[in-house]
Amino acid sequence: MEYVTAFVVGGLICVIGQLLMDLTSLTPAHVMSILVVAGAILDGVGLYEPLIDFAGAGATVPITSFGNALVHGALAEAERNGIIGIITGIFEVTSAGISAAIIFGFLSALLFRPKG
Repeated sequence: MEYVTAFVVGGLICVIGQLLMDLTSLTPAHVMSILVVAGAILDGVGLYEPLIDFAGAGATVPITSFGNALVHGALAEAERNGIIGIITGIFEVTSAGISAAIIFGFLSALLFRPKG
């Protein structure tokens, strides 16, 4: 049943993103930003962790979890180190994902011919 729950919740997050692109004039970049900010807001008000507990990978795989990770890391470090912890917490939690995106983006640009 966990797989079904993860599939349904992850699918609903993706449906929201697809509907935003289909029914509005928003670009994929705008929709991605909206989903990241939505994840950040949900974590800031304490609603994203219960969603993760309920849906597992259905809530951690979509882009909304990146916003969750940013806020979660910032709040955890802010409690320990004060204001400077906000900045260090953001990078501490998300550094692996950001590094992977940069490295794989660079490798893709080397292997394939970019447009533009």
